[in-house]
Amino acid sequence: MSTRARRRPTVKDVAERAGVAPMTVSYTFNHPARVAEATRNRVLEAAARLGYHPDSTARALRSGRANQLGVVIGEHLSYLFDNPQATQFLAGVADVCVSEGLGMMLIPTRGDASDVDRVLSAAVDGYVLWTTVADDPVLAAVAASGRPAAIQGGPAPTGLVCIGPDDRAAAAAVAAATPLAEATPLIISFPLDRRRTSGVLRGNDLPSDLMDPQAVPFPVTGARLAGYRDALTAGGHDWGNVRIAVVERNQRELGEDAAEALLETLEGSGSVVMLAMSDELALGAYSAVRRTQRNNVVLAGWDGSREATTSGVWSVAAPLREQGRACAQAALSGESDGHLVPWSVVAPEQRPDTDR
Repeated sequence: MSTRARRRPTVKDVAERAGVAPMTVSYTFNHPARVAEATRNRVLEAAARLGYHPDSTARALRSGRANQLGVVIGEHLSYLFDNPQATQFLAGVADVCVSEGLGMMLIPTRGDASDVDRVLSAAVDGYVLWTTVADDPVLAAVAASGRPAAIQGGPAPTGLVCIGPDDRAAAAAVAAATPLAEATPLIISFPLDRRRTSGVLRGNDLPSDLMDPQAVPFPVTGARLAGYRDALTAGGHDWGNVRIAVVERNQRELGEDAAEALLETLEGSGSVVMLAMSDELALGAYSAVRRTQRNNVVLAGWDGSREATTSGVWSVAAPLREQGRACAQAALSGESDGHLVPWSVVAPEQRPDTDR
């Protein structure tokens, strides 16, 4: 059997088969109203017999539209499929692409000089960006590209629409919903810097202005830390002494490791409130709590997942699927105003049971 690739049929092949000029074939696919019905049917039949399909790249060049939305991710590409919340966000973007008849292109970035060229060279009509750091050069490049763009969670330079909840207010609310007054507070935090440095810190080790992108370039991290600080200081705790475990990525196993490290710093057996910046991190902490057989730890997370709330975790619900839809719609419409996503504190359905 021959292994040579079958030659792809061309416009000229279809024209010869249908007995028409090549321009007639082009009009049939690009301006069908200009071609008589009988002729159009003859061309379509010839194309079907030959297996001809119009060149989508050439069509995009002629129309000025790629009919694709680019999704820019500053994480490992597999993160979109491994992390339940990232998957929900991507599903929301896909919902809009399906309804609008568009394709979706995933564009991972690596934090190096090639990122800007990779993003700008993508054949897309607009961009949806996953939250990143304030000094990410991709942000300025996308904002100056002339293509509409929206980002989940920020940061949002001029030219990008920001979609997300009021992270600071929501973080303060979920922390205040727990029994803070009589407990030792601990925090499991997202990365603080582009290097994703991990470790256990205290409040005194952090910048005084957590909302300053120069100090904490990840805006989601800064806002949620500021919200936790608001609730803790209002509850009479000394922020400077609060222990904070910073993880490299939003992964359950890292939440488990962080919780173990935090629990090892405690003296005595008093009650604890552990505030994690996601349900994945909180569920990792839940595993650590069960393994150490502590029954006096209250956990809080973020994302309002069923698994978390049935495991006894307080959480914040601000559905990422809806945020994905809103980002995609903004990227297609070119609207200039971002908007805050509604959020709510979700109480646990049951307390953690260390005997299960």
